Formats: sequence, structure tokens, C-alpha cells
Amino acid sequence: MPAETSTQQLIARRNRLLGPAYRLFYEQPVHVVRGEGIWLYDAAGKRYLDAYNNVACVGHCHPRVIEAIARQAAVLNTHTRYLHETILDYAERLLATFPAEIGQVMFTCTGSEANDLALRVARTCTSGTGVIVTRTAYHGVTGALAELSPSLGLPEPTAPHVRLVPAPQSAGDETGEIFANHVRTAFADMARNGIRPAALLVDTIFSSDGVFADPPGFLRPAVEAAHAAGALFIADEVQPGFGRCGQGLWGFARHGIVPDMVTMGKPMGNGHPIAAMAARPDLLREFGARSRYFNTFGGNPVSAAAGMAVLDVIEREGLVENAGRTGALLRQRLDALRARHELVAEVRGAGLFIGVELRHGGAPAGQQAARIVNALRETGVLISAAGPGGNVLKIRPPLVFGAEHVDLLVDALDQALLENSPG
Repeated sequence: MPAETSTQQLIARRNRLLGPAYRLFYEQPVHVVRGEGIWLYDAAGKRYLDAYNNVACVGHCHPRVIEAIARQAAVLNTHTRYLHETILDYAERLLATFPAEIGQVMFTCTGSEANDLALRVARTCTSGTGVIVTRTAYHGVTGALAELSPSLGLPEPTAPHVRLVPAPQSAGDETGEIFANHVRTAFADMARNGIRPAALLVDTIFSSDGVFADPPGFLRPAVEAAHAAGALFIADEVQPGFGRCGQGLWGFARHGIVPDMVTMGKPMGNGHPIAAMAARPDLLREFGARSRYFNTFGGNPVSAAAGMAVLDVIEREGLVENAGRTGALLRQRLDALRARHELVAEVRGAGLFIGVELRHGGAPAGQQAARIVNALRETGVLISAAGPGGNVLKIRPPLVFGAEHVDLLVDALDQALLENSPG
């Protein structure tokens, strides 16, 4: 059967069985059947350089993670209403990576659940409902999180407790104060409308907004504004966490701040569904006195074994250091492309989380970005795009990405830019 026919049949079958709400990547979707390290393979055996999937943060099908999952699954898998050492060992190790103020952790299955739980805690502890997020944010797919995730493409939230603020748009000295002023204005608007604030919820690298990481420290004034308004600060580390930014494990650390709560997800189990919310113990003490929490699969021994193995690999293979080193090389090579291609307006990011903003005539070049993403897919390189105009190429490969992979990616992007220049 021809590959094209097979692909079209799979798409038709998927649509029939899964319905219309799901989406696929790329104009010509990739039928992946195997992954190994930095590579994905399709049904015809073609390999793709994966420069996008942060879920498999230590590389697709890492043998140490696979072995840990299989070993624990062969012995026991149950929930946190029984005593078990593995989840406690993992909790201790995970909490040791945070500032001392973050002293307890609650486990979930997904980042959406982690953010949903953080919202529950924030609303319980502040007696407020108001939440501020950025204008193109993505924080999850639960009912509560969907109205805080405008990047899902839904109509702008009309819920009275939600306020959207612009993401940072520069890397200058004034960036932090500009962003903080937007936050202050949003809290003031809540007060005028009788809405008590609960939280400022921020993805600390603003990944769906177009990737904004610099200057380090610019988030501090906004966090201070949230606290002054009586709100808590929730650092959404689902995307920037676990070493991706190349300086320690957490994106918020670049800004010299201590969140009230931290949420984690995607990379935590290298593809195994495990997520968590870590918090100040005083918050969880108040929450626990007024609420009960249970998650059948959150914190099960197999998930904890997967999470422990991921931390092992990150440490033993020096992947935080690699993210910093390889990310710097990637930024350098991409900056050289900016000098060659008028379409490339800016290269920004931290570690192995890079945004390449495309503009034409000063306007967001979303159509060109889409063409380039699809052109790279045809040549065997996988990236995506983000930002309100869909004009920021989003590059966030597994942390095992090396110098040789940088060359493959940048050379392919150079050619794609040449072929898709607006002329």
C-alpha cells in the first residue's frame, strides 16, 4: 500500500473514531512508529531530527527510564492511600531541587491537573477568585484551565475573574517594570469590579506567547505586584522546567524569585504521565484543613520510579550543562542566520528553549513561519511555531541535543528560509 494512501486512511480513521476536536501537526502529518534519543522514525523508516518534543526530555525511549518503569511495574503499582517508600524517596529528591521555602509536593498525572490543583489551593488560601495570565498563554485543558489558556484558540475569556495581560515584548532594562505595570493594572481592574485576587499564573519562559526569557530577573516586579495585591504567584514549569533553560532545573530561578507554588508536568517522566504541584507548607496546611485531595494514579510507584530515573539521567549525563552549552551554540548559529535572512527579526530564549521570530515589513510573518515549519518537516526536521501571530519558530529538543544536531537543524533552517523568503 502506498505510504500516502496509508496516511490518508489513518487520518480518515482517526477523524471517524476520535472526533473533530483533536489536531495534528504539519500539513502532511507524520506517522511515527519508533523513537530513539534525538530521533523519531516514521512507518517508512525515514528518520526525523526531533527539535520540538520536550516531553521526552532525556531522549526518546531512554533505556534507564524504561528499565525503571518495567522493574517497578513488575512488583507493585497502586496509589498513595497505602504507604510506599518510592514516592517518598522521589518527593525528597524532587523537593531538594527547590528553594527551602518550597517544602511539600502533591502528585498528579498531568500538568493540567497540577495547575488545576494549584488554582484550588490559591483560591482556598486567598478566598479570592481572580487570576491573571498572559494573552497567549497555555496552562491546561481542564474546565478551569481552558479559560486561562487563550492559545487554545477559543474566544477570549469572558469569565469575570480572568484578566489577560500582554507578555513581555523586549529584553531591555524596562521589561520587568512594563510587565509589572500590566499586572498592577489588571489587579486594580479586579478591585474596581469587586473581584478578590487569587493568583498570577505564569509560564516562566512564556513559551506559547513567543518565548521570552530575558533579561534575567524581569519577573520579580510582577511577582511583587501580585503579593502586594494579596495574590499568590504560581510558576508554571511544565515547559521550562527540568533543566531546559540550562541554569539549574527551574525557569523561575533565572529571575531570582521564590514562587508560592510550582507546577510540573510533561518532561517529568520522559513520556510517562506524571506531574506535580510543589508549594509552601503553610499553604498546604491551610488547604488540607479545608479540603481533601486524592488522585488514583497521581504518585503511584511506577510513576515515581520513572521520575526518579529521569532525575538520575539528567544528573549523570550532565544534561542541564548540556542544555546551557548546546543552547548557547544554537543561539550563536541562529544569530548568524539572522544576519543572512531579513525574515529573521530576533532570536531569543534560554538553554534549549529557543524562539526565532519572523517578520516581514515589520509585521508578524505567520504564513512564512508555517511554510518553514512544514518545509523542515519534509526534510526530516521537526519544530513548531508559537506566539499571537504564529510567527515565532519554537525550538525545544530533548536535552540530549548535541553540537552535531545543531548543525543539522541550522543548515536545514537556512535552506528553508532561502526557499520561503517573501522575496
